[in-house]
Amino acid sequence: MIVRKKIILGFSAIFLVFLIWYLFIKKSDYSISFKVNTATGTIFQGIQEWSEIQLVNQKENYTTLEKKNFDFIKQEMEKGNVHMEYTWEMSSIDDSITAVTVGIKDLNNSLFNRLTAPFYSTSFKVEQIKKVTDFKNGLNNHIKNFRVKIDGEGTSEETFVAYLNLTSVLQEKAQSMIANDGIITGFLQQNNIKIIGRPYLEIESWDLDKETINFNYCFPIDKKTKIIENELVKFKKLPAIRGLKATYYGSFRTSDRAWFALLDYAKNHNYKLENKPLENFLANPFNGGDELEWEAKIIIPFAKK
Repeated sequence: MIVRKKIILGFSAIFLVFLIWYLFIKKSDYSISFKVNTATGTIFQGIQEWSEIQLVNQKENYTTLEKKNFDFIKQEMEKGNVHMEYTWEMSSIDDSITAVTVGIKDLNNSLFNRLTAPFYSTSFKVEQIKKVTDFKNGLNNHIKNFRVKIDGEGTSEETFVAYLNLTSVLQEKAQSMIANDGIITGFLQQNNIKIIGRPYLEIESWDLDKETINFNYCFPIDKKTKIIENELVKFKKLPAIRGLKATYYGSFRTSDRAWFALLDYAKNHNYKLENKPLENFLANPFNGGDELEWEAKIIIPFAKK
């Protein structure tokens, strides 16, 4: 009997500790998990873009409380009297699949939701499942619009270029290039400088926390070209760099999806990279056509030892 009482008391204590943790310490009221065939950074960007759409379509105002490493983002959402907290965690399973867990907390009705969500299909539970499912479906539709193929280790070619130095948020790099395309191509035409290859984008610096980039928009020209002084257009040699390479197919507005794929690949295979991608666009988007046939070569250099 004594042994039996000890066992009962032991299990009771464990249950009591679990109950206290579940009701008062656990960070979320309800969690939803799923897997997606894409990189962690693509999902991270998708969450932020989805949040902006939710503001327009559903009047839900999302504020980012914390984010890091393209695999964690914590948000607060307000809509009228509704006050929610969403914690998104992304974990790369292999070179192509990411596991996503969404922790959801209703800041007005947390205790009620914790007591009911495991056992009943409450309005809170149903609404959150629908919301996350809609996000997942939208993300799956997005990743149908591009393809990334990891090519492994490789070296870029040395190239002499004319370039413009630009700064933008990561999501607007392509728009920034398009807006400034006429400046550099016009300068080259006016000075009878022939473009002899497809353009490059060279990242000078990438602030992962602020998601801003400083980059050079480059056009290959003959290395014997006479240097012409200009306030905006400069000339330089892009050196050959060794790193991890990928081929990207899709709109150049979202070619950073290849960057994220390479970062995940490097993490999974113990490579150390310097966050300075180099892109070589092999198609001309001004010619139109099927975006899935637009090709770009991407390389991220190995970190210097």
